[in-house]
Amino acid sequence: MLTNKMVLVIANEAPPGEALNTAALLGVGLGSHHEDCVGPDTVDGSGAAHTGMCVYPIPVLRAPAAKLASLRARAATYAEITIHDMHQVAQQARTYDQMSTTLSGTKPEDIEYLGLALYGPRSAVDSVTGALPLYR
Repeated sequence: MLTNKMVLVIANEAPPGEALNTAALLGVGLGSHHEDCVGPDTVDGSGAAHTGMCVYPIPVLRAPAAKLASLRARAATYAEITIHDMHQVAQQARTYDQMSTTLSGTKPEDIEYLGLALYGPRSAVDSVTGALPLYR
């Protein structure tokens, strides 16, 4: 059994394209910050190469957008949980530099989250997300 867990939490209200984009961006963040989560490259029966995939199942959960900030704050109380977030500032920016500049001038209470990705010990992640339903 894996001791760590990854989950994505996407805002209920996000339209499908925005939800998929949020999940993809959060997945890239998880993979780039946690090298141990991607397994080695593999080959199929013909010998064709396939790049490594995530070794963890990643449940995609949902929550009201208004609840994401409090979920993020709760996750932040656990030093061992890594938090990746996607917010309106990032979605509306044309470049990473623009997003970074705008975000640096945005008060935390004014950030509207579209999704979160959490990675850490199973018990800690479950304590934050255990009551959330699957995204369907």
